[in-house]
This record gives sequence, C-alpha cells and structure tokens, in this order.
Amino acid sequence: MNLLVTFRAVARVFVVWMMVLPATQGHAAGLPKFETNQKQLEELNRAGGLDIKDVKAVFSFAFNALSPDVRVYPTENYYYFSFYHEGIKFAGNMRLDAFDRDKGVLHFAYFNAFTRWNEETTSEYRQLTVADGVKIKQLGKLRYRVTVKDKSVVFHLNDLSDVQPSKGLINDWEEYIGPVYDESGLQFFLTYNKNSKLFHYILNQTSSVPDQFSAGRSAQSVQIGGRTGFAFYKDKFLDRLILIGVYDGNSMVNNYFDGPFDQLPDNFLKGDQLQKALIDESPELAGQIDRFGNTDAGKSRVLVAPYLYFSHESELVVFSECAEKADKDKTAYYACFKAENVAPPKSAE
Repeated sequence: MNLLVTFRAVARVFVVWMMVLPATQGHAAGLPKFETNQKQLEELNRAGGLDIKDVKAVFSFAFNALSPDVRVYPTENYYYFSFYHEGIKFAGNMRLDAFDRDKGVLHFAYFNAFTRWNEETTSEYRQLTVADGVKIKQLGKLRYRVTVKDKSVVFHLNDLSDVQPSKGLINDWEEYIGPVYDESGLQFFLTYNKNSKLFHYILNQTSSVPDQFSAGRSAQSVQIGGRTGFAFYKDKFLDRLILIGVYDGNSMVNNYFDGPFDQLPDNFLKGDQLQKALIDESPELAGQIDRFGNTDAGKSRVLVAPYLYFSHESELVVFSECAEKADKDKTAYYACFKAENVAPPKSAE
C-alpha cells in the first residue's frame, strides 16, 4: 500500500552531514577537501545578524550567498543548503518543481536541523512568485534564471534524459520509469515490475558510485553501503543490485541518506507512465493523482518506497529467506523485494 507524504514533509529533506564552510587548506586538484574543527567552532561562534523568523530575510541571505550559476543534482530539483545561526544548525532548500516552475513558482523552505533529542523550533516554507519579487525565466532545456532585485542566478537542473539502463539489466516484464539522482550521490534506475506489481530502485553502476559496499553478516547476498547505509540485494537472475533497505536512523533525522523516495525522475517522465504504474500497484489511487503522483494540487505526493527501514543488519535476512523460498519462480522472487511483503510492520516505540 502506498503512503502519502506532504509536500512540506518532503521539503524538509536537508543537508545534515555536510557543512558549508570554506576550505582551510589549498584544495589541490584530485585531493580531498580539508576541514578542521577550528573552522567549525569559529563558524558556530559567529555573531548572529539574521532574523531567523523572517522568511524574506532568510531567503535574501540564502539567495545572495549563491554563485551566479548553480547545478541542481537531485532529480526532484531540490537545491540544498545549510548554515549555523546562534549555535544551531539550520538547513533548507530552493526548488524549481516540475509541477509549477513554468508558472513562476520557486519553493523555499528552511528549519533547524532535526535531532532525535530535541524539538523542531523553526520550520518555514513558502511559495515565492513575482508578487514576492522573484522572477523565473526558462533559458533552455532544464535551465532557469531566477532574478531577485539586481541579482540573478542560473539554475542548471540535472539533465539525465540520455541515461538508460544497459541491455540485460531489466526484465521483459519491467518498465523503465526513469533515472533517479539521489541527494546521497547514488544514482538509480526506477522500474516498475508489472508481474509482481511493485517498484524497484536498481543501482546505476555505469556512473560513479560514491560508496563502498560490504556483504551483510547475516546474508551474503546483501550489500550495505559504508557511507550511505543503503542495503542492496544481489539479483540472482540478472547482474544488478536492488535497493532493499535504508537505515532507519537516517530516516528519522531526514538527512541525505533517508532514501530516494523524494527524488523521483520528474523531469524525465514519459506522459502518464508513472501515474499508471502507481494506480496498477494501488488501484484506490485512480482519479486521485496526477502524472507526477501528486494529490491536492501538489500538496501531497504518493511515496514510492518499497524498501525496508532497518535498525540492524540482521533485519535484512527476511529478503534472503523469501528469495530462497521462491527458488525459480521469478514472480514470487521479485515480490520479495517489497518490504511490506516480507517484513511485519515495526511496533510503535
């Protein structure tokens, strides 16, 4: 069963691990960026000069901090940022949503970075238009200029229109929905399995994969990313990795590694292909969603998250157990890679 996630909740997926700080040493080509605790502490203790409750002031601060040209990598078109204010980390994003950017809408949101030990004290979200002094002009394919007063920034949205899975990576009964570039840096092929009626996020290994994987202790067919905490299953029929798990702790704090549910291939959807797949999986959605899977004029969206939110690696063994039982029955085998088919829901804490 699909769940609905509000736009505001989606808009709260922000940078938690990365800091916007200057390099402390020369950043030579090919070498890692070097940062120190000294710079972090100095940034933390910087005198505050921003009214964090004033949305227009925060937007002005964030927009004026941007370079004249920026590249938006995630495929749901979020441009993420973060900063410290009076000892607290804040995070946010600007978004040129495929749903309404051509209508002149820029989505802007920020909040104090979520932690499991504290309450959210600040959470702001606004749709900004020409009425707010924000002008948007399309310059070309996936290229938009945003102008506020005397400053303009060109947003280069990630053009993955030529990204296709290689031959033999997708079964005949699977539809390729489109490419996904997650904010974690991992890329996926989003597919829909018409036989088992479920979506798969298949790791795109033809491009850079900024993570290192190790086999699970409980199941050798499971591969877990050391940086992202994403868990994959090695398909025994095809040479590919299917996303089966996202570490629960990352989901709870809404960081970069909370899963690709919020980075669907909006710019590359073919007609109503996604809409039809969502309705095929969940017929009750008929007449309720648009081609993006939105409801309520874009306020909510269907959540595409077939993977398990796991707290411990041992929880992932259910996928191996199910796959072994399915044996050569491919319909039953691929049905194993939808979490609700194999794992009982977690009890509330």
